[in-house]
Amino acid sequence: MLDQWLAQFAGFMWGPWLVLLLVGGGLYFCIHSGFKPFMYFKEGIAILWGKYDQQSGQGGQLRPYQALATALSGTLGLGNVAGVAAAISIGGPGAIFWMWISAIIGVATKFYTATLAVMFRGKDSAGELQGGPMYIIREALPKKLLPLAYLFAIAGLIGTSPIFQVNQLTEIVREVVAYPMQLAAPESHFSFDLIFGLSVACIVFGVVSGRIQRIGKIAGLMVPIIVLGYLAMTLWVIGANIADVPAAFKLIVVDAFTGEAAAGGVVGAVIMLGVRRGAFSNEAGIGTESLAHGAAKTSEPVREGLVAMLGPIIDTLIVCTCTALVLILTGVWQGIDGLAGVSLTARAFELAMPGFGSIALLIMVVFLSLTTVFTFWYYGTKCASFLFGANSRNGYTLFYLTLVVLGALGSVEAVFYIMDGFYAMMAIPTMISTIWLAPKVKQAADKYFADLRCR
Repeated sequence: MLDQWLAQFAGFMWGPWLVLLLVGGGLYFCIHSGFKPFMYFKEGIAILWGKYDQQSGQGGQLRPYQALATALSGTLGLGNVAGVAAAISIGGPGAIFWMWISAIIGVATKFYTATLAVMFRGKDSAGELQGGPMYIIREALPKKLLPLAYLFAIAGLIGTSPIFQVNQLTEIVREVVAYPMQLAAPESHFSFDLIFGLSVACIVFGVVSGRIQRIGKIAGLMVPIIVLGYLAMTLWVIGANIADVPAAFKLIVVDAFTGEAAAGGVVGAVIMLGVRRGAFSNEAGIGTESLAHGAAKTSEPVREGLVAMLGPIIDTLIVCTCTALVLILTGVWQGIDGLAGVSLTARAFELAMPGFGSIALLIMVVFLSLTTVFTFWYYGTKCASFLFGANSRNGYTLFYLTLVVLGALGSVEAVFYIMDGFYAMMAIPTMISTIWLAPKVKQAADKYFADLRCR
C-alpha cells in the first residue's frame, strides 16, 4: 500500500500541471527573450573555452567550463542510458521526439535560470557566496515567498539522493562482471553488493572531501572523455546500420503523434513521458543547473546563461538521441523478457558489438554514474547548508555515503518514488522565481547583446 501511495505521489507530481509549468514556462522564456539566446551559441562556446577568463570578476569557485562540466556531470548520468531505455520501452520511440522538444525549450529555460543564479547570489552562514534557486528567492523575491526557498532546499535534499545511480551501477557490474566471473550468484549476491557499495562510498568520499573545486576539476576532465567515448560507441552502431537510420527517425516522429507503440496507445501519455524523461535528462527548470552555474567565477550573469544553455544540446539532443537510435536500430526497444533500464541498453550494445559491447557500456556507465554521484553530493550539501547552516556539511556527507551503500544493496521502489516526486517538486520554486524575475534577465541580456554587437 505504501509503494502504491508513493507511486501515486510521484505520478501526481509529474502530472499535466508540471508539464504545463516546464513546457509553458520554457515557451514563455523563448518568446520573452525574442529567441535571442538561440542566436548566440557561438558566443556561448567562446566563453566556454576561456574568452573572458582574464576578466572573470568576483565570486564563485569554478571557471565557466568547469561549471558547465559540473552541471553536465549531474545530467549526463543513467538518465541518458537507463532513462532513454525506460522511455522507449514504456512510451515507444515517440517519447524521444518530446524529449527533443523539452530540450529545445530547455535552452531558453537554462539561459534564464543560470543567469539568475549569478545575478542573485547570496551568502551562506559561513559568509561564502552561493548560487541556486533558494538564494535567488531569498535575495530577489518578496519576503513572503521565502517558504519557496525552503521548499526547494528540502526537495533538493531528497531529490538528489545517489540511490538510483548507485543501484543501476551495481546492477550492470553484477550482470556483466560478477555473474560471468562467478563472484556472485543470482540467488545470493548480498555480499558482493555490500562490498561494491562500500568501495563506491570510499571513492565518493575521496572526491567530495575536496569539495566543489575537486569535483569541478574531475568533471572538467571526465565529461569530454565520457561524451566522446559514448558517442564513439553509438556512432559505431549507427554506422553499421546506416541504411536503417532514416526509418528510425521516421518512426520517432510518426509515433510521437500516433502513440501506436506506447502502452495504451495514448499520445498524451507519450508526451508526458517524453517531457518527464527530458527533464530528468537535461534538468532544465528543475533548479540543479542553478546550483552548479551559481558557482562560476564570473561577474557577468548573461555569460553564464549562454554557457548553461549549451547543456540541453549536448545532453538530450546529442547523447540521448544516440542512445535511442541504438535501441531502435538493434530492435531491443520492443522488449526483452526480464530486461529493463540499463540492462536493456547493455543488451543492445552487446547485440551490435558482440563480445565487448556490454563491457564498453559498463565502462561508460561507471564514469556516468560516479560523476553524477559526485555532483549530487554538491547539490545536497548546498541544500543542507541553506537549511541547517554551513557546519552541517560533514553530517550530510556521512548521511550521503550511507545512502550510497544502501543504493547498492537492492532496489527499493518506495525510495525511488520519493526521489521522483521530490525531484519534480524542485521545479515549482525554480520556475515560479524564474518567471517572476524574467524581466531582469531580459534587461541584462538586451544590454549584453547590444554591447556585443558594438564590439
